[in-house]
Amino acid sequence: MVPPQEEPAGASESDAFLQSTFGSLFVRDSLPRFRIPEKSIPKEVAYQNITDELQLDANPKLNLASFVTTAMEEECNKLIMESINKNYVDKDEYPVTTDFHNRCLNMIAHLFHAPLGDSEDATGAGTVGSSEAIMLAGLAFKRKWQNKRKAEGKPYDKPNIVTGANVQVCWKKFANYFEVELKEVKLREDYYVMDPVKAVEMVDENTICVAAILGSTMNGEFEDVKLLNDLLLEKNKQNGWDTPIHVDAASGGFIAPFLYPELEWDFRLPLVKSINVSGHKYGLVYAGIGWIIWRTKQDLPQEFISHINYLGADQTSFTLNFSKGSSQIIAQYYLLIRLGFEGYRNVMENCRQNAMVIKEGIEKIGCFNILSKDKGVPVVAFNLKDKSVFKEFEISEMLRRVGWIVPAYTMPEDAEKVNVLRVVIRAEHSRALAERLVLDITNVVHQLDDKLHPVHEINLNMLSMISGNYEDQNYGVDGGNVVNKTDLDMHMELIAQEAYCP
Repeated sequence: MVPPQEEPAGASESDAFLQSTFGSLFVRDSLPRFRIPEKSIPKEVAYQNITDELQLDANPKLNLASFVTTAMEEECNKLIMESINKNYVDKDEYPVTTDFHNRCLNMIAHLFHAPLGDSEDATGAGTVGSSEAIMLAGLAFKRKWQNKRKAEGKPYDKPNIVTGANVQVCWKKFANYFEVELKEVKLREDYYVMDPVKAVEMVDENTICVAAILGSTMNGEFEDVKLLNDLLLEKNKQNGWDTPIHVDAASGGFIAPFLYPELEWDFRLPLVKSINVSGHKYGLVYAGIGWIIWRTKQDLPQEFISHINYLGADQTSFTLNFSKGSSQIIAQYYLLIRLGFEGYRNVMENCRQNAMVIKEGIEKIGCFNILSKDKGVPVVAFNLKDKSVFKEFEISEMLRRVGWIVPAYTMPEDAEKVNVLRVVIRAEHSRALAERLVLDITNVVHQLDDKLHPVHEINLNMLSMISGNYEDQNYGVDGGNVVNKTDLDMHMELIAQEAYCP
């Protein structure tokens, strides 16, 4: 019998298990949930346990609920890691990072046609996201309105803001947190964005601004900022007011300038005084960066600007957040100079075309209405024509089983009877993924339809696309004309035949 070897002097229990994570005693213990543990564990064990749990998260690329970027170039990833230890607020210590921030502001301001000279700096700030940017814009409008009312000797205790009922939740947070009445233009079942006519009708002397959305969260649609501006100019003139407009371009701000340059929605319109945009959406940066741009310096109340000197020099700050990482700012600058106008236009065009592939594929299934618009954020919003067999929420749930996150939700008040499925197309989505999604939606519909209809109308609709004899497996006959058939078309037809012929 071999005698047990003695443990070296000074060796700890932790040291004994460093060589084999899966063979150690540590993998037998549950990870702490409520209290910090008494003892340490090896770094390899901590890493492995956390990695194991994270495997249960969804694949970010297949999360079609989110507008937020999930993939960047390796060079940009390196820049992020190399600057992850820099606190942006230390501007005196990191002057180059501060300069990069200001360069981003200037580029975005010019993209939005701010009335700036060639060497004039823009007025704005990088934020944690569009939510912080909207809070800052709303507070600026409220303070300017209050200052004017005080000077005129009028009451200033009942400010309101006019929006559509389709606004993102951060607008409701702003109204709640900062005691501003939110006046919402209700939607209807055939109109899912703010109606400019109704919005202007709701404006009164206490309105601090009207908020328009360039890219509705609900269906990606652009609101008509030009019409809103024209109608509000007339009402302001009639009443002696100067009610301004804020454009929430969180999603559309990096799309419209490249795909729809003729569309007037930005500082080309005189009443647009501020714009927010999310760098972490179609600005193509990972989560954690937004931008707020004011038209001129006069549109930002000077009392909002704080001065501090305890970080080594006199510095200004007018954000809600203080400490913030520099990585996303540096990543945004990388993308602006790396892609340029041409690159951003190509990326957005790819997104648009992939959205059209998904839209057309969903239309071919035959059982869906399309609720999104071709001109807008690359989003495909759709719902069922017939909800008697199954509902949108069941489709969403079954798509999760194959990895896709496709949200199902109800429209806001006055259109709440409308259920919606929404697919967000991002830069990292390929044509192959777009086609795979259509095939998976088709499969899910067949599986759900089989519950009540062994031979279902949807398959007959799809089979109707198959007429005549094929001269070649890649061609079909349509009205006597031979037409080229895509792989997606042939795959969908095969699914339909298999479902139709038991």
